[in-house]
Order: sequence, then C-alpha cells, then structure tokens
Amino acid sequence: MLLALWYVVTTATHLVGAARFPTPADAWGALLQITFQGYADAKLWRHALQSSGLVLMAFVVASSTGVALGLVMGWSPRAEALLNPVFLLLRPIPPLAWIPLAIVWLGLGNAAKVLVIFMAAFVPSVINTYTGVRAMEAPTVEASRMLGVRGTRFVCEVLVPAALPYIFTGLRLSLQASWTTLVAAELVGALYGLGQVLSNAAQDIYPGMILVGMVSVGLCGGAMTMALAWCERRAMPWRASA
Repeated sequence: MLLALWYVVTTATHLVGAARFPTPADAWGALLQITFQGYADAKLWRHALQSSGLVLMAFVVASSTGVALGLVMGWSPRAEALLNPVFLLLRPIPPLAWIPLAIVWLGLGNAAKVLVIFMAAFVPSVINTYTGVRAMEAPTVEASRMLGVRGTRFVCEVLVPAALPYIFTGLRLSLQASWTTLVAAELVGALYGLGQVLSNAAQDIYPGMILVGMVSVGLCGGAMTMALAWCERRAMPWRASA
C-alpha cells in the first residue's frame, strides 16, 4: 500500500515534485547506480560494510564496559558514590559534542568515529543495567546468601540473570543510538560509509540517492537488531518458553 501510494503521489498525480521526494523510478535508478557503478567513491556493499563495522566495534566496547559499570554501580554503594558523579557529568553531553574533541585526539580516521559512537552507546547500557540490578528482589539476594552463593558465582548465577531483561533493553537502545550517531559522525572526514553517501547526495541535490542511503541505514540497523534479539532469546530461554 505504501509503495502504491508513493507511486500515485509522485508519478501518477505529481502531487509531490521530484525535487522534494524521489519517484520510485528515481530511487530504483539510484540503487542501480550505487550497486553496480558506485557513488561517493565506493559501491553500496562497501559503504554498508564500513558503517556496519564501525557500529559493531563501538557497540561491543560500549556495551561491555557499560554493562560492567552498571553492575558495579548498582550492586556496590561505594562504587556508586565514587563513579556516579562523573557519570552524571558526562551523561547530559550530546554524543555529537564529542566530534571536535575526537578529531583533536584521534584525527579524521575511524578511531574518532568509533569514539563518538561509543559515547552514544555507552550511556543507555549503563543506565539500564544499573536499573536492572536495583530492581532485583530482596528475597533473591537473601536466598543466595543463605545458600552460600557469593563472589563470582553470585555475579554469574544471580546478579547477571536477574538484570538480563534490563541489560538487553539497554543494548537495544545503545544499538539504536549507535546507528543514529554514525550518520552524523561519518559526515566529517569519511572516505566511505552510508553517512558519506547521505552527505554527498545532499550536496548533489540527489533525492533518490538520499532515500537509498536512508533505507540502507534502516536495513543494516534492522539486521543488527534481529541478531541482538536472537542473542537475547539464547541468553534468556526461560522467557522464550514462557
């Protein structure tokens, strides 16, 4: 229905001009061009692979460190008192505000982009993991102590499983923030990437290519979200069977 409406509005009736929104034929032509001939110095697969790699690197580092920090802050009042003021100071800073500092520190290469994406993905994972630990019921903690479950065993068998629903909620938000930040990060000094496609298409006033770039970002982000959902089902089989 959406495709039919798109065709009617842009091609059949011309209610929306091609300069404002591309026709299906324009979008298809742009897709063929970037797939077989290339656009912005690379073909579509290379742009998608570059962007997906940056997101994956930053997401893995941010999620691992963010989950660990959230677990420590949520369980230890001393750690929370020590670390929470610093976290509260960094939390309101928009991820894009780190771009100038990332360029000064790391130049215009991929490392600067990974840092910017890291800052976007780090905060949701910390907050949701912290909330998951704090939401753990007191009888669960008391029963584990009564059974002598302490130390590493307590963390692996009690603390992490209890917080897993919140942890994966934070990971989904972190992944979404990673993709939304990536496009802006790639606008500065990128040789390849979907953000570079969008930037060049905007400068060329090429609505069809802009739409192709946007859809490509959505498809790559959706594929990663599906992979994360598969990991969630594997990590929490009791929820899938419930």
